[in-house]
Amino acid sequence: MLARPAKAFQRSTLMKTDTMQTNDPALKSFIPTPAESHFPIQNLPFGVFSDAANPAARVGVAIGDQIVDLAALAEAGLLSVNAEVFRKASLNPFIALGRPTWRSTRAAVSELLRDDNLQLRDNQALRAKAFIAQDQATMHLPLDIPGYTDFYSSKEHATNVGSMFRDPANALLPNWLHIPIGYNGRASSVVVSGTPLQRPMGQLKLPAADAPIFGACRKLDFELETGFIIGQPNALGEPIDIANAEQHIFGMVLLNDWSARDLQQWEYVPLGPFNSKSFATSISPWVVTLDALEPFRVASPAQQPEPLPYLRQNGKNGYDITLEVSLKPAETAAAQTICRTNFKAMYWTMVQQLAHHTVSGCNTRIGDLMGSGTISGSTPESFGSLLELTWNGKNPLALADGVQRSFIQDGDEVGMTGWCQGDGYRIGFGAVSGKILPARG
Repeated sequence: MLARPAKAFQRSTLMKTDTMQTNDPALKSFIPTPAESHFPIQNLPFGVFSDAANPAARVGVAIGDQIVDLAALAEAGLLSVNAEVFRKASLNPFIALGRPTWRSTRAAVSELLRDDNLQLRDNQALRAKAFIAQDQATMHLPLDIPGYTDFYSSKEHATNVGSMFRDPANALLPNWLHIPIGYNGRASSVVVSGTPLQRPMGQLKLPAADAPIFGACRKLDFELETGFIIGQPNALGEPIDIANAEQHIFGMVLLNDWSARDLQQWEYVPLGPFNSKSFATSISPWVVTLDALEPFRVASPAQQPEPLPYLRQNGKNGYDITLEVSLKPAETAAAQTICRTNFKAMYWTMVQQLAHHTVSGCNTRIGDLMGSGTISGSTPESFGSLLELTWNGKNPLALADGVQRSFIQDGDEVGMTGWCQGDGYRIGFGAVSGKILPARG
């Protein structure tokens, strides 16, 4: 048994602490959280960490500049989940306990962190055991990821790419406005933020050449994305109805779908990306729950033509998430922001993506990762890839100290961050970053 009955304190706490209360802007924690912090008490994202004093990877929650060790709280009898669940090196066992447990755990942690709750605030011995500074911790890949699917859901991005490589007057392929386009990527090469990556090798065909050559990628790029995590699986042959799709989503992460554009251009016809994408995908270490994002729902863009019935959605299924990309060239000491955009511009929503993914009867599993596809806006500074920002290298970016970039060079580091702006607080994702090392051989 992984769960045990909660004590009377927890039962009464969970009865009075619902999602609306955990998102209350007036809530304050006894852990200092400045207005610009990504991790106020209204957020409480889940992740997996270790530290020098305890090298075992385990589950924690971010609050301010600290991590709360959930195993320590459970061991002290303050959570209704067995401590062993939180001593695992992934969130999957916790996620498997179901949505009521996700919500009740977040609510219990919120209650314990309140500035007027003495139970944890004034227990110095437990605080010394349960809190670890984020800058003293190592973050790990938060999930065991059985499968990874990447979508292509930004109309602006698809239009830019279609205009660049096909006919600007017919930039979108005939199916794009009817289905969320996607492909199955490699779950095995998903890595946590901060993992350095070798430049990929592969086949590429130079513009004037008659035949391809083998070599290191010359047009290495990032793709600014988010990802959502499957929390409730569906059985083989049983599609997820769009009306219930959100109930299957545990939370969201930032995602960088690294792309080798020259390898991609040569290989993508007729079956789409392969080696150009499979070498690495980076995600942020903290998983932000949909409950924390609830106050930031917005309507998604109008869809014309109207989707087929299984893709028709009700309500607000977009989210107002500000996103930024920075590039730190190898030659400079400082990172520079090169892209600012917003997730709310995405044409196809997460619930539509999941409904379409499973309409054939495809089953999903706990921990499956679904990428949004590159998130681009309507203005040049909001384009979510170097392919668009430099128009396939024709218009290099002019950076500080006379540095220019058309694509990523060895030693460059790409960082992404994102947050929802509340009244005096932010619900943030932290960051996802990666540094490019020279190709092997």
